[in-house]
Amino acid sequence: MKKMKKDIVLAAVAAACAISLAACGGSTQETTQAETTTAAAAQESKEEAGAGEDTSAEAAEAETESEAAEGAGGQLIMATNAEFPPYEYHDSSVTGPDGSDIVGIDAEIAGAIAENMGRELVIEDIAFDSIIPELQSGKADIGAAGMTVTEDRLMNVDFSDTYATAVQAIIVTGDSEIAGPDDLADKLIGVQQGTTGDIYASDDFGDENVERYPKGVDAVQALIQGKVDAVIIDNEPAKVFVGENEGLKLLDTAYAEEEYAIAVKKGNTELLEQVNKAIQELKESGKLDEIVAKYISAE
Repeated sequence: MKKMKKDIVLAAVAAACAISLAACGGSTQETTQAETTTAAAAQESKEEAGAGEDTSAEAAEAETESEAAEGAGGQLIMATNAEFPPYEYHDSSVTGPDGSDIVGIDAEIAGAIAENMGRELVIEDIAFDSIIPELQSGKADIGAAGMTVTEDRLMNVDFSDTYATAVQAIIVTGDSEIAGPDDLADKLIGVQQGTTGDIYASDDFGDENVERYPKGVDAVQALIQGKVDAVIIDNEPAKVFVGENEGLKLLDTAYAEEEYAIAVKKGNTELLEQVNKAIQELKESGKLDEIVAKYISAE
C-alpha cells in the first residue's frame, strides 16, 4: 500500500513536472518565434531602407548622367541677321548647316563650332540690333553676323578670338563725285542700323547726315533711288550689291578696317572657351580658310 501510494505520488509529481516543462517549453518557443519575427521585420525594414537608398543613389547618378549628356549635346542657338552676304543670307536652293535656307560664312563657321561641341546648330534670323539683347536675355547662345569688336559692344557682351578681317567700303552711283571718305562730309550716308558702318558714320559725320535702314539692301536701294548719296557697308556684301545692281560702283579707298568675332553673353566664360577652342582647331585644320574661300574668291 505504501509502495502504491508512493508510486502514485511519484507519478503525480512526474506529471506535474511534465506539465510544467511543457508549459515552459511552450513559452520559450513562442518567445523565440516572436523574437525571430521581430528580427525578420527589422531586417526587412533595413533592407527596404537600403533599397531606398540604392534607388535614390541610382536616381542621382542617372540625373547626373542626364545633365552631362545634355551639356555635351543639346542645341547651340545662333542669333544673326541673314541680310549680309556672303556672311549670312537666305538661299532657297541650298540647305544651311541647321537645315534652314540660311547659308554663308558665319553660318558654316557656326555649324562647324556646334559640331566640334557635339551640339545641334539652330539659327535665328532677327534684326541686327536685337542680337546683343537676345544674348543678354539668354534666348541665344552666340551672335554671329559679321560683328566687329567695339568698346561699346564689349560693355554688353564678350567676344571670341577673331575669325575674319573685314573692310568697311563705300558704295556710290557711277556718276558720283565722291571719290573717298573725305568727300562724305555734308553728304547723306545710308547705313544698316546698328552696324559698325552706322557707328563710324555717325561718329564722323553726325546723326543728321546718316540715314539708317533695317537691312543693307534697303540702304543700297535708297542709293539707287537717289535718297542718299553713298552707302557705307562691309566690303564683301558691298561687292555683291554692286554686282547685282547696274549703275553702282565701289570706291577703291576703304572707309575703315575691322575684325569679326563671335559674341556670347557677358560672363559666360565656359562657352567662350569652347568657342575659342573650336575656332583655333578650325584655323589649324585649314577648315576656316576653306569656308571663307567657298564664299569669297581670292582676288
